[in-house]
Amino acid sequence: MAVAADPQAEADGPAAFFRAQHSAFGATLGAHKGTREMLDRIWMQAFSSYEHNVAEQTKDLPPLACRKGCGTCCRIQVVATAPEVLMVARYIRAMADGFRKVGIDLPARLAATAASPGSTGTMALGRECPFLAEGICVIYPVRPLACRGHVSFNEDACVAALEGEADEVPVSESHRTVRALVQGALQSALRDTGHAWALYDLVGALKIALARPDAEAAFGAGEDILDPAIIDHVSREEMARTFDRLKG
Repeated sequence: MAVAADPQAEADGPAAFFRAQHSAFGATLGAHKGTREMLDRIWMQAFSSYEHNVAEQTKDLPPLACRKGCGTCCRIQVVATAPEVLMVARYIRAMADGFRKVGIDLPARLAATAASPGSTGTMALGRECPFLAEGICVIYPVRPLACRGHVSFNEDACVAALEGEADEVPVSESHRTVRALVQGALQSALRDTGHAWALYDLVGALKIALARPDAEAAFGAGEDILDPAIIDHVSREEMARTFDRLKG
C-alpha cells in the first residue's frame, strides 16, 4: 500500500512531506508493535511510499540510463535501515538453495566480502556488490532504498566515475531526495517507538543478521543487534537533531 503525502503536505514542501511520512510510519509501528508482521508492514510501507512518491516527482524528467544488466554503480557502499537489512537477510535464507542450483552461492559471496564501514562511498571504491551476478542484482526485489534512489541519466559518466576518471555522475536529485526523506522519516519513527534506527553498512549488517536466527525477534523487542555495523559518517546525535527539527 502506497503512503503518499497529502496535497497540503506536498504544497508545504519537504518538511511537511517528512512529517506526513513520519506519522504514517509511527502509526504502523504502533499498530503492529510486538507482532510477527510488523517488519513486513513497515518494510512494504517504506518501499511502496518511495515508489509512489518518486513516480509523482519524476514524471517530467528525461529517461534514466539505468537498465537491466548494468551494474556499474553496484560498487559503492550501501547503507540501510534495520528493517531493510532484515528483509534482505530473510530473502537470502529463503532463496539460498534455489540460487545454489544455478551456481550462485549467496551466503558464500557475502562471507567473502569484507564489510567497509570506513569507505568513502565513491564510485572508484571498486568493490563489487556480492549480490551482483553477470550484471544482474540477485536481491533486486528487496534491494534497499539506497539502491532504489541511486539512478543516473548518463551511463558513460557512471563508467568514467567507476574508473576514477570523473568525480561527478548526473544522478537524479529527485530520486535521491525522496529516498532521503522516506528513509529519514522511517528512522525517526523507529527511534520514537524504541526500535533500532541507525544506518548500517549492508554487508556487515547482513553478516550479523544471518548469524542470528532470532534477529527479527530481537529487532521487534528493541535490541540493536546490528550495532557493530553502524555507519557514523553522520552521528546519531546529529541525525536525531535533524529529525526533531523536521518534525517541528
